[in-house]
Amino acid sequence: MAENPLEKTLDAQWLATQLQDRSMRGIAIETAAMIRSGVIEIGTHLPPVRELAQALGVSPATVSAAWGQLRRQKVIAGRGRNGVWVCGDMLSPRPARFEKIGNFGEHIIADLALSSPDPELLPNLLEAMHHGVGADNLNSYQREAISPSLLEAAKHDWPYDAPAFMSADGGFDGMNLTLQTLLMQGSVVAIEDPTATRLLDMLDNLGAQVLPVKCDEFGPLPESLAQALLKNPSAFIYQPRTHSHCGHAINAERYVALAEILSQSNTLIIEDDGIGQLSCYPPLSMGSRLPERTVHVRSYSKAYGPDLRLAVISGSTDLIKQIKSFRNFGAGWSSRILQEALAWLIKDPKTQEGISHAKSVYAQRRKAMSDALRIRGINIPERDGLAMWIPVPSEQFALVTMAARGIAVLPGERSRIGPGQFIRISTSQVKPEQVDLIADALVLAMGA
Repeated sequence: MAENPLEKTLDAQWLATQLQDRSMRGIAIETAAMIRSGVIEIGTHLPPVRELAQALGVSPATVSAAWGQLRRQKVIAGRGRNGVWVCGDMLSPRPARFEKIGNFGEHIIADLALSSPDPELLPNLLEAMHHGVGADNLNSYQREAISPSLLEAAKHDWPYDAPAFMSADGGFDGMNLTLQTLLMQGSVVAIEDPTATRLLDMLDNLGAQVLPVKCDEFGPLPESLAQALLKNPSAFIYQPRTHSHCGHAINAERYVALAEILSQSNTLIIEDDGIGQLSCYPPLSMGSRLPERTVHVRSYSKAYGPDLRLAVISGSTDLIKQIKSFRNFGAGWSSRILQEALAWLIKDPKTQEGISHAKSVYAQRRKAMSDALRIRGINIPERDGLAMWIPVPSEQFALVTMAARGIAVLPGERSRIGPGQFIRISTSQVKPEQVDLIADALVLAMGA
């Protein structure tokens, strides 16, 4: 290998001569540079950890940690007996599951892959933005955690008396800030299965060891959560009211059971209220029972508009202080204009009437799809939210069958951890004239 570095299997001695910095960080950075420049080609197998460690004069743990860093960046893949190989030359972390959703082409007549709100059912922002530009302390560089007006508006229906609050630039920004701040690289994390695609991408970026917690129509199963907690995860992540994929929500009995199990651990509880005010269920949080280790993130994008880019995070004073400090590496605070605009919308009676109307329209669209499938002999729970989670014999067959009829759907593999074959269809923007077309395609996709 010393003569030709472009063979498919790298020699440990040759690679050791190319690496000047023998620290974990140095090995990762210098190997990444060789991959980016093409000296080490995509498809090349890297030498076994122990062989390279011996050649470098470092511990196997140092090389293993360096490979772990490159694996998190999606530059290398594999482990164990099959070895490690170069799978890409893009060295920045990226949300692989989310990016794979992609563009299904011009022939798609019904894009049901993204569970997005109907723009026609979102509030008009004109008057709200007029109020927004009148925000106090406008254009100040003071890093204010949350504007007083948004704090007052959010507290009106917050699920518990939280010690501290801050704003974030949308629900997923809030979740990412929380995970990046409070979880270490490689942490063990319990999360309900299925879950939001982008949460799994965030955990991949952290190199987390993910423990799936099974769910039923009332949310995470107590016995599955108890089993996961035996492995002492750093955090448990779940959606406390309407689930973004399955549409289920935790009822009072399940809440008590989960709270009892969690009270016997030291696990951090992270709640993702992604549907927010479009949920037909009241706000819910473990913060009512375990406020010192609960972080609650509520997105306002689905109900008020994704371009408002706002969420509110609550938690203990210490946890929020940590998240605020980490955020200072970036923007430091959310736009006061947008916070003031959202606060006005939350308090505006006409806007609230519009949100109630939107919820009823979304419910009608879900019911229309559920009824159409039921007529065709397929019983899918109607539940709540902007989407339906549908079991299929084969995800691949379902995707191809639906796409051939001009319908894009989300494969379940992007959102689930455990076994099973599912697709998710968004019902939020389905037009009445499309219902039968979609239902007929689903019948074929399910082999019914």
